[in-house]
Amino acid sequence: MSPTPSPNRVEGALAPRASELGLDIEAVEVSAAGRHRLLRVAVDRDGGVSLDDLGELTRSLSEALDETDVMGERPYTLEVSSPGVDRPLTRPRHWRRNHDRLVKVTTHEGETVTGRIKDSDDEQVTVDVNGRAHVLAFGTVDKARVQVEFNRKEGPA
Repeated sequence: MSPTPSPNRVEGALAPRASELGLDIEAVEVSAAGRHRLLRVAVDRDGGVSLDDLGELTRSLSEALDETDVMGERPYTLEVSSPGVDRPLTRPRHWRRNHDRLVKVTTHEGETVTGRIKDSDDEQVTVDVNGRAHVLAFGTVDKARVQVEFNRKEGPA
């Protein structure tokens, strides 16, 4: 039985195709599913990803995988999706794409901050906590996740 392909190697083979369509690969997961493998690829971009985008990318990634041996000889199933809301915010683009969303942040020092994402750049984010700006350098963030809001009234962004 052949070894499980490296997610980094798979991502390297697929990233150019995603980039051609203006998409960023956010996660690659390869797992065993019986005698088959399951390859999950999560993609995103500013403004979000539509079902048409996912369909077009799935076709392109399938072609790329057919052109390489990155998945080995075992059969596999390819699943392409957008990342879920529970994805951790780990890169500056994640913060930018979630502007005005409620986020819970834990710093390396153990401080917890919950507020709305306002301004962000490549180094830091400003979170509005009850009307007060709280600036966090990305290097101080241990973990951060968008919080699900079921009854939020849409307001100005």
